[in-house]
Amino acid sequence: MSPTQLPFPEGFLWGAATAAYQIEGAAHTGGRQDSIWDVFARLPGAVADGHNGDVACDHYRRYKQDVALMGQLHMKAYRFSTSWARCMPDGVTPNPEGLAFYSRLVDELLAAGITPWLTLYHWDLPQALEDKGGWANRDTAYRFAEYAALMHGVLGDRVRIWTTLNEPWCSAFLGYAAGVHAPGRQDPRAGLAAAHHLLLGHGLAARGLRREDPDASVGITLNLTVPDPRDPGSEGDRDAARRIDGQFNRIFLDPLFRGEYPADLLADVAHLGLADLVQEGDLEAISTPLDLLGVNYYHGESLTKDLADPGEQAGQETTSAPAQPARPVSSPFVAADGARSVPRGLPVTGMGWEVQPEGLRRLLNRLQGEYTGPAGIPIYITENGAAYDDVPDEAGFVDDQDRLGFFEAHLQAVHGAIADGVDVRGYLAWSLLDNFEWSFGYHQRFGLVRVDYATQERIPKASALWYSAVADSNAVPAGANPVLPSEPGVVLSV
Repeated sequence: MSPTQLPFPEGFLWGAATAAYQIEGAAHTGGRQDSIWDVFARLPGAVADGHNGDVACDHYRRYKQDVALMGQLHMKAYRFSTSWARCMPDGVTPNPEGLAFYSRLVDELLAAGITPWLTLYHWDLPQALEDKGGWANRDTAYRFAEYAALMHGVLGDRVRIWTTLNEPWCSAFLGYAAGVHAPGRQDPRAGLAAAHHLLLGHGLAARGLRREDPDASVGITLNLTVPDPRDPGSEGDRDAARRIDGQFNRIFLDPLFRGEYPADLLADVAHLGLADLVQEGDLEAISTPLDLLGVNYYHGESLTKDLADPGEQAGQETTSAPAQPARPVSSPFVAADGARSVPRGLPVTGMGWEVQPEGLRRLLNRLQGEYTGPAGIPIYITENGAAYDDVPDEAGFVDDQDRLGFFEAHLQAVHGAIADGVDVRGYLAWSLLDNFEWSFGYHQRFGLVRVDYATQERIPKASALWYSAVADSNAVPAGANPVLPSEPGVVLSV
């Protein structure tokens, strides 16, 4: 190994991730019916320029091409999600044609030597279940456990790694409290109810998967932040950081790993009734032991309680990124009491998010010390990446040195965390393809591979070629990080 290379542990898992609604298209093909995102995208102002996932990257028809591309890029794992609305269109009845699609995809991955990593839920709840209350309705947790059992019955002989939920914080609080994501509700109580029922659904599904398949690896993926007080000497700033930590990180970590909600969080939201939602046996199910924790990291937060500019409340989408949807939204932090994010002069991505790789190293060390280490389970980075304003040349190639620099800096941070003693065993880049970026529609591109949406042509970017070499060599360059863009921008709060 060259002294200019930082080697990763033998067997470190390299790959990429996607989500069903963001890439599949075929929205009403093969028996699939509306998910909450199909319906939300039809609301005026909900998604930039009225974009939707009806076609997306046409992965439903082009999956063989995409699997071959992953093989060419030396990826050893592919984390994808199955669409509940495709597999059980009404939320309860199996759809053989939808199930057959995922069976073909898994077979194609295995034939290419790529490990299939299945995420059961990446935000596309069947609209039929939302019509009955969605995740704010406790019954949805039981329907989710049935869905998990169905998927394992069809794919469990070939899929060995299972993620129950992707980013339940987004599902619960962006979807039910802020109205930023589907289903677009703006009800703090519903947001907390959704959070608890998502956790309950995870626990019931994990318990069922472990009962049916003790050798499978079962985990959950959380998007986590690093909340720093802007002024550590300020009591108000420390309280802002504590509240955001409680309502972003610990609201999920503590029930999963400790079988309880944090006492300070329960006090913060006491007026919204979270404690009243917890029934006997819930926390025991939620804390069903995990085999791994998936961590999604994009940036941390500098937090203050200084209300000089109340328009920058934490969680508000006060970004200068283009094509922001026009629909009014609320804060996802239901008891943040004036906490807001403030820029620190760091480089920013096309989304307006600060680039903070050292935060990832700190986050991983915290998890190892407080949660995964005591539980004796490994961490996998299940999403990490950046959107930038890609400019293709005449051949469609994107020389995205900014994104390449983002990946290199964050992988160096992961390597540093491993050197610190953190048990990190894999890295799955977000995302394999440019895709439907939720409320931003097709205006924000996170892909290693450029997708020409008019022709559906796939063209690997410079970052994809660099990442392919990293995956092939199991090492990242050890030199100074490439220069990252530093144009001023307004930070998009968590």
